[in-house]
Order: sequence, then C-alpha cells, then structure tokens
Amino acid sequence: MLPTGKLLPEDGSPMKDPERYRRLVGKLNYLTVTRPDISFAVSVLSQFMATPHTRHWDAAIRVLRYLKNTPGLGILYSDQGHCRVGAFTEEGDGRISGFSDADWAGCPISRRSTTGYCVFVGGNLVSWKSKKQHMVSRSSAESEYRAMADVTSEMIWVRRLLRELEVISDDLMRLYCDNQSAIHIAKNQVVHERTKHIEVDCHLIRDRVVGTKVDPPSIQPIHIKTEFQLADILTKPLRKTQIDFICNKLGMINIYAPT
Repeated sequence: MLPTGKLLPEDGSPMKDPERYRRLVGKLNYLTVTRPDISFAVSVLSQFMATPHTRHWDAAIRVLRYLKNTPGLGILYSDQGHCRVGAFTEEGDGRISGFSDADWAGCPISRRSTTGYCVFVGGNLVSWKSKKQHMVSRSSAESEYRAMADVTSEMIWVRRLLRELEVISDDLMRLYCDNQSAIHIAKNQVVHERTKHIEVDCHLIRDRVVGTKVDPPSIQPIHIKTEFQLADILTKPLRKTQIDFICNKLGMINIYAPT
C-alpha cells in the first residue's frame, strides 16, 4: 500500500460491480495464511467490503501487482538447531521471543490503533496477526501495551502446545517492543495515573514479566529500535526497502531469485 495517504469509506465513486471486489479480497484473505507481508493491506481492504469504491479497487489491484512481481516469495522452514519460540538469536542462545507493534490511532475513521505481532518457533515464523484494536487508546504507550498483551497470550499458547509435545524448554521468552513506556508499564506493578484507564485483562503481561508465587517469570520485554521492528509490516504501509528487509528477517525466501 502507499505509505502516504489512507483509504476512506467514500474514496472515489461507488463500484458498479461490488461483488468483484469482494471476491478478490476474499481470495487475498486466504493468501495471508502463507504471505504475512500482505496481511496489513488485506485487513484494510476488508473494511470496505460492504460498499467498495474505485480507490479501494485500485488499492486491491496494487496488492495484485506486488504479488505478480514476487510469485516465489514465501516462508522457508528450516532446522535452526533448537525448538524454542524465538526470533532473533542473541549471543547464540536462541531463546524464546516475539515482536509486537501498534500503529497508534492509525484508523482515520474510528481512530482505533492497529495491533501487529509475529511469533517464531525454532527460528521459523509460525504465527502473525494484523488487526484493529477493539477500543480507542488514549496514548501510544497504551496501544503498544495492548499489542504486547495480545502477543503474550499467543506466545503462552504456543509454549503450552509445544510443552504438551515435549519439545520446549523453560527459558525466558523474549518480547521485542519499540516503545519504552509500554515496557516500563509491563515491568511496574504499581498502579498510577498512566495505567488506571487500561483494562485489567491487559495486565496479564505483568504476571508473566514479574512472576507470581505460583508461576515464575516467563516473558522478558526488550526494547528494539523501530527500524528493526519486524511487526511494522503488520501495522502500517512501508516502503519497498523496508519491506524487503523485514521479509528477509521473517524468513521469507524468493525461490525464483538468482543465487
């Protein structure tokens, strides 16, 4: 999608054949199962299924052009030497981690933020999400914190599943976020003015970061620079160079690319 400008409900004139748009976006939705790089674009296009306009159709065609130029791009699953839930390997330990990001008030219509996250197992991308949040966040820290809570739930579910298969360790899972305030909120158990308006269900991440008497800490939030935030591709339109960089880090390989 174009990095500049955002789609609105009545951009252009109404389509004469809206079913054509719905069929195309429906097919693109199935493609997101194997192509995380188009997840954000398809999630935005899906918001205009009821009354699509010409600009929405143009945006959908732009996605098709991108797919036509990258027909062999997909996720390559390989043996990384471990079975941990993780992304970047630091100091060769390959511990568990995921990436979370949010585009604060990114929707020009409802001003709700967009959550994006990705989870790795054994160095391979297995789970990702791009979805508009259910309510309006009052700050960027709150929207990032909600995204952290969502990916925490996903990482815990993946870890429990792998534990049942007896292929998972008990190392701390790393959670990369590019918002320092959200990380401080996750680590601080004291309720203050900046967190009173955040729902209790979002604070499940605190129990995983700090730990309780019953469960030890299982999540380690780590700050990461925005340019290395892999979940960016799931929350906002990016330029080609950034898309290529993130796709490479996500483990997406073009089988038709010259060696």
